[in-house]
Amino acid sequence: MQQLNPFDDPQQDCHVLINDHQQYSLWPAFAAIPAGWRPVFGPQPQGRCLSWLNEQWHDIRPVIGDASRSDHV
Repeated sequence: MQQLNPFDDPQQDCHVLINDHQQYSLWPAFAAIPAGWRPVFGPQPQGRCLSWLNEQWHDIRPVIGDASRSDHV
């Protein structure tokens, strides 16, 4: 029998984390928050966290400086 990865369990409460580059991560509430990340939403059911992420995170590029997020390519 294959065990479900606890990070992928849709029944579990999660946090939404953010790092200094304004990148987000879905993180299970039972696990310690890794260094360099901080919670910005949750703990909530995974589905609510995913909805929050879809509403908030529109640009997946990391913030390195102002030029990296400009519309100039």
